[in-house]
Parts: sequence; C-alpha cells; structure tokens
Amino acid sequence: MMPTVQLQVDRNGRQPDGLIGLNLAHGSAEAIPLVNEEAARPIADVLVSLQSSPDGIGRLYATSRRARYGRNEVAHERAPAWYLQLLYAGRNPFILLLLTLALVSVLVEDYKAASIITVMVAVSVLLRFVQEYRSNRAAEALQEMVGTTATVSRPGPRITATLPDAVEPIGRHVPRHPPTTEETPIKHLVPGDVVLLSAGDMIPADVVLLGAKDLFVSQSILTGESLPVEKFAHPFGTSSSQANGTVPAGHALDVPNACFMGTNVVSGTARALVVATGSATYLGRLAKSIVGRRTLTAFDVGINGVSWLLIRFMLVMVPVVFVINGWTKGSWIEAFFFAVSVAVGLTPEMLPMIVTANLARGAVAMARKKVVVKRLDAIQNLGAMDLLCTDKTGTLTRDKVVLLRHLDLNGDECEGVFEYAFLNSYFQTGLKNLLDKAVLEHQDQLASKRLPQRYLKCDEVPFDFNRRRMSVVVHEVLHGRDLLICKGAVEEVAAACTRVRVGEEVVPLVDAARDRVLNLSRGMNEDGLRVIAVAYKEVESQAGRPYGVQDEDDLILCGFLSFLDPPKETAAPAIAALQNLGVGVKILTGDNERVARKVCRDVGLEVAEILLGPAIEAMEDDELGEAAERATLLAKLTPAQKARIIRALRSRGHTVGFLGDGINDGPALREADVGISVDSGADVARESSDIILLEKSLLVLEEGVVAGRVTFGNILKYIKMATSSNFGNMFSVLVACVWLPFLPMRPLHLLIQNLLYDISQTGIPFDRVDEEFLVQPRKWQADDIGRFMLFIGPISSIFDLTTFALMWFVFGANTPEQQALFQSGWFVEGLLSQTLIIHMIRTERVPFFQSRAALRLLLMSLGIMAVGIAIPFTTLGSAVGMVPLPAAYFPWLAGTLVSYCTLTQLVKRWYIRRFGTWL
Repeated sequence: MMPTVQLQVDRNGRQPDGLIGLNLAHGSAEAIPLVNEEAARPIADVLVSLQSSPDGIGRLYATSRRARYGRNEVAHERAPAWYLQLLYAGRNPFILLLLTLALVSVLVEDYKAASIITVMVAVSVLLRFVQEYRSNRAAEALQEMVGTTATVSRPGPRITATLPDAVEPIGRHVPRHPPTTEETPIKHLVPGDVVLLSAGDMIPADVVLLGAKDLFVSQSILTGESLPVEKFAHPFGTSSSQANGTVPAGHALDVPNACFMGTNVVSGTARALVVATGSATYLGRLAKSIVGRRTLTAFDVGINGVSWLLIRFMLVMVPVVFVINGWTKGSWIEAFFFAVSVAVGLTPEMLPMIVTANLARGAVAMARKKVVVKRLDAIQNLGAMDLLCTDKTGTLTRDKVVLLRHLDLNGDECEGVFEYAFLNSYFQTGLKNLLDKAVLEHQDQLASKRLPQRYLKCDEVPFDFNRRRMSVVVHEVLHGRDLLICKGAVEEVAAACTRVRVGEEVVPLVDAARDRVLNLSRGMNEDGLRVIAVAYKEVESQAGRPYGVQDEDDLILCGFLSFLDPPKETAAPAIAALQNLGVGVKILTGDNERVARKVCRDVGLEVAEILLGPAIEAMEDDELGEAAERATLLAKLTPAQKARIIRALRSRGHTVGFLGDGINDGPALREADVGISVDSGADVARESSDIILLEKSLLVLEEGVVAGRVTFGNILKYIKMATSSNFGNMFSVLVACVWLPFLPMRPLHLLIQNLLYDISQTGIPFDRVDEEFLVQPRKWQADDIGRFMLFIGPISSIFDLTTFALMWFVFGANTPEQQALFQSGWFVEGLLSQTLIIHMIRTERVPFFQSRAALRLLLMSLGIMAVGIAIPFTTLGSAVGMVPLPAAYFPWLAGTLVSYCTLTQLVKRWYIRRFGTWL
C-alpha cells in the first residue's frame, strides 16, 4: 500500500531522480514513481515530451540517449574487495585493545608477549575473513546475472533518405517502411524506447502502455500480492484529471496503464513506452535506498558492550597494580613491566578467536543444511532472535495459485462443477491465466474419465474485461448434445443465469436463491479465497453461425471454484517449532488482510489483532511499537512500513529476524538483526540478507536457531570463565603485591600460563550445551557478565591465598632466594584451577556427573593440566626461572582443586537461586 497523495504533474519537466511527491512522514521515503506522472497524461503528449513515436526511436538516437541516461541497471551491492574484507574482519574495540597492548609490549621490549597477542589477533581475524569471504563468494555465485534481453521496436527506414535515423516527430507524415523489432539487452534500454511484451516477459523498465490485449501482470515481487493485476492501454482517471495533470489518490502501483520494472507478464501481450530506466524507476529507487551501511545488530551491540566492560575494568585495575607494586617494591621500572603483564593477563585475548571460531563452526554446521551464512554474526543473532517477522508470498506460501475446492450451491464438494470448469479451461484458446492452469493441474480422477476424449469443441466466446467471463461450446459425443459452459466473476456469471442447479434439481434463480449464492461466495472471499462461478446450458447446434455474447443468457448456475496461494508444507511445523523455542512469529505482508488471515490460520498462527498499512502511517514510533507487539498480522504494508515496523520492535528490546524473498522486502531485511532470504528470491533480497536458504524447507530455521544458541552458549562459557578467572587472579596479585617481598609470579610466567590456558579453551567451540539453555532466546547482557565476574572471580582468590600460605609457611618459600619455588607452586595451582573451572562454569548441572563436556574439550583440559604440572621439571621451566616442586606439594594441590570445585558448585546453586540464571 503506497501513501495516499494528490500529485500535481509538471508537464514540461521531470524530477532528476525520477520520483516526485516524497512522503517523509515518520522518516519514510516513499515516492510516487515518475511513470505515474506520465500515465496520467494523454499518450500523444508523453510521446512528444520523450521525443519518441509509437514505433519507438532509432538505433543511433537510442545510443546517444544512453550516454545521457546511463545503463538501465539498479543499484547493486557487491562484497568489497578481499583486502577490505580482511580489514573489516578486525573492526572490533577488543581487537584494537589487543593490538595496543602488543604495541606497548614491543615498546618495552617484551617481544614474547607481543608475539602471543599478535598470533591470537591474527588467528581470529583470519578465521572470520576466510569464513565470510567464502560465504560472500557463494552468495555471489547464486546471483550471477543471465544476459536478459527485451524486444524493442525500431522505426522502419524512411523512403526519403534526407532525414537521419533518429526520431519521427508526432504528427509528421513521412513515408516509411513498417517498424522492425530487435532483441536488445535490457541494460541498454533508454526512455523513449518502445518494447513488446508477452507472457513470461519481465517488465524491463517503468513503462506506459501504448496497447494491450488481455494483459495480466504479477506485481508480487513489489507488493506481496499473490494474484496478478489487470492492465489496460489507456490513461486512467477522468477527463478532468487529464486536463489538469492530477494523479488520483490511491495505490501508486495500481495504475492500470503503467507497469513497473522487475514485475512480470503472466498472460496477454502489450506494446509499451519506456519512460524511466535504472535508478529513476520505482525498483531503482527502492534498491538504492537499501545499499550501504547496515544498522548495528544485537550481536554488534552486545559484543561491543562486553568489550567496553572489560576495557573499563582494565583501566581501573592496571594502574592500581602498578602503583601498589612500585610503592611496595621500590622499583617502578619492574612495576611497569609487571603492570603490562597484568594488563595482558586481565585481557581474555582469546575472546575474538573463541567468538569467531564458534561462529565459524556454526556457519559450517549450517552449510551442511544447505544454508549460506553471509555474515558470521548472524549465527548468534539467529539464536538470540525472539521475534521472527516474515513475508507471506513465496516464503510461507508457494507463490502458486492452486484450485482448493469445487462446490455446488449447497457448499458441498461437487465433481460435476469441476468437470464443467475443466472443459472450459481445456478447450479455450490463447494463453491460459493462472486460474485456468490451476484447474488443469488439479488431479480429480481425470485419468480414468478422459474428459477431453468425450467432448468435441464447437466454438467459444472469448473473455473480455467488461463482462468478465468466457464460454466454450462443446459437443458431448455420448449423449449427442451441445453444451455452452461459462465461467468467470461470480456477479457477472450470476447476472447471466436464470436458473440454479441444487443437487439433481434445476430451479428458478429467485432473489432469495441469488442472495444465498452471493453470501456463499462472499464467505469464501472473507476466508481469503479467490472465487469464480461456473454455469452451463444445453444449446442447439448453430451450423454456419458462430456463438456470441448474446448466447450467454438463461444459464444454469451450478457452483463455484475457490483458489488459494497455499502455504508450504514446512511452514506450519516450522512455525510450531519456532514457537516451542520461544520465538514469536508475525506476518508482514503487502497483500490484503483476508488472504493473509487465511494463510495464518492454515499455518497455525492465531490472529488476535490485525494492523493495516494505512493505520500505521498515522502512528508515532512509540505507538507503532506497542501496536506491532500486540499484532500477529500486519497487512497492506509498503516496503518502508515493513522496515519501520522492524525498527519499532527492535527499539522495544526485541531481537528481530526477518524472512523475505521479494524486492519489497529489501529495506526490512536490512533493518532486522538477522535478515533471511531464499536462493530463488530477488537479487535485492539476497543481497540484503545475512542468511540465504538454499532449500525451500523452513524447518532449517529451527535448526539455525538451535545452532545459534549453541554458539552463543559456548561464547558465554569462555567470556564468563575468562573474566571471572582473570579477575580472581588479579585480586590475588593485589594481595600478593602488598604481602610479599617479591613478585608472586614473573611477567613471563603470567604469559606462559595465559598461553597454555588459552590453548585449553580451543576445545570450547566443539562443546555441547545443556538442553535447558536452548529453550529460550539468549541475549548479550554486559551487566550480567560484570556481576558474574564480581561474585565468582573471588572464589579462585580464596584458593590462591591458601596456596600462598602453603608455599610460605609449609614449604618455606618466604625469602627472595626461595621465590622461584613460590612462583612455581602458584603457577601450577593457578593454571590447573583456571583450566578446571571451565567444566564448573559450562553447565548449571553437576559437572562430570550430570553434564559432561565434549571429548575434545576434556582431552584439551587434561593435556594442558599435564603440561602445566610438568613444566617446572623441564629445561623450559629452568630457563624461565622455575624449579621442580616437592612431592608433598601434590596432595595439597589435589585438595585445593577438589575444595575449589566444591565451593564453586555451592556458590553456583546460590547464584542461580538468587539471580535465576547461570549462563
């Protein structure tokens, strides 16, 4: 539904962008297309203003115009060059922080720390780049353009050779040959060209019809309306509108003598004048509005929030450690080096890599389901999605009209009604419309009855748009009789009837019966069905005289056919599965509410409230957000309204996905946290989406949501474990700096511990997630992560302090000469407790018993713990200043680890009761 406007046309000029009458209410940018301006004028005036003729323009003149208007192509977004994609893969505040720390490490000549940090950043950026680059290449392969041409009319050569091959002015009678036609690439069309259209053709530009015969055009790719619309070759409106150049108020795409680029001819033929090309078309303006920068998604906002939380925490802790160390130890240089090491230790440098690896693993899993993930972040957004807004046509429905029912006048299924309709559709000549095709494709015992062999065609009365019905006359061989069978619009067919067949009886069509017939038809219309009537009568043979409209009288009305664009087989189970996962579903469609309500009912969506496009235009953003939350069905929407609804829902805290495949869905796909399209969708839809489904089944969405939640769960495990563990370590460092006469651990020890600990976490992307985590959408919550860090982090500090006391009092590591033993003891305890804690944090259940980690994570943890215990006994340990630990240390270590796990489990139970969640 386009905005309602009154537009004054300037007959002498046109807007440079090809659109006029912008409606900027509520931030929308809807416009009345230029073609509507021209459609309101007498065609002769349009031809003069375009310096064209009914036969088109000459080839040389078209070439010169091409230099002025450019190619007939809409704005097209392609993935950036590979080096730009590589650069964009590193756009993250946390990665910038890590690079800053690496630079500081280089400046202070701590090259080992700089190397470790650089490797972490490089692995993260390369993982993201490789996955997104491959996905973009796959998406581009889907939208490789086929060379498409249009049939263009060119003026025939003039007999008088003194005039150039350019344009034949209107009203100038120059002898010439008949016009010729040629196949021209669509991108070469210019305003003033005349194109010939027939069934199956795509409308190559915005055009005004010069002539048309039985022309039906499908505009679903722009409007979402499934049924084709009828187009005529005459200016619309009253004579006064032509006189003053006013375009009547209404739906801008419903102009009867204008066709729009990107739509397609369903049936009929036409001759049309090109009046706008490329970015000046309605489609061009729409495509241009959605090419460019995307809005920040829920993932972007969430990861940025967590990154800045950690940065703020570091900006507080690192200066405190530096000042306390310098003050108590007296060596400010050594304190500075240690503070840099603490900054690295505080930083979960594996975060970008863990996040990217999790997302990449999710993308690979989706690829096995024939899903192309263009943007890795979309995996997590899919899992966090709590509202899925979906277009109807082509996504929930098959985008194909089918015959649903064939009823008698009592509303019961009737085989006779279908047989008459089949004969009418089968024997009519010319192009059959979508309803005829639906009748012929319907399977109803035809194989055994062989209807076409039982009848011979005698004549037909063709369809026309005034009487809106057509008839065929057939001879029934078996009974030796002739039948006239008529089908068409209910009211028009009923008007030609004087009798009705009820059961086996034929009775007069009295007013009461007529009302009952119309009420039955109206009831099916309200159910969202397209209804046509079927009537017949026996006629006498008219040898030598053709049948005509005058023979369509005294008919017997026998029943109705109802048609529907049915939902996909996977739509209902997919919606039910999403609702079971806590994802609400809303229908956003440009189609009318009756048809959309029927589809909602068929796919199991309860429609308590409907919101229509015209009502949305009058709403403020806050009001729209409240209304959109309540409504399940939002119908008769423009592309801008769909996008505005998505924005309004997101502003109310929802993570919103949008599923669409049409050009009109492009803006909404851009605005959503995750845009989803299908491989058969329009180029604009595929370009605007984050995820492309290569199969028609919507059930893959459920699997995508689960994959997204698993991915997010594994990311959260690392973030909560790393932040709480690092916080606990730094809290322990603060205490040690005040208490000990030496450093509790050398900077190099911290870096080795961090490196080993990080390696142990590379198994996290392969871990399982508990079922209870998957039942509801999950979002980034920086406050929750900060709270978790403050409550859980100090638990490790308790056992760090007991280890300090153990090394100081039990093993006598209480002098600078014994600091290597102290540092070795804390190194091993710290590494093992950090590595072990992931198994405590990864689940709300009792670890190892009620919930066991994936084998890869278990093996990585055990391997790193073994390496950590062995290092003090190796030459590497000696090289970095460690010493072998006494055998008596290890029973104490085992007791410390068991106590740590037990206390963490107890605190976990309290935390869940107190705050209601763990991960």
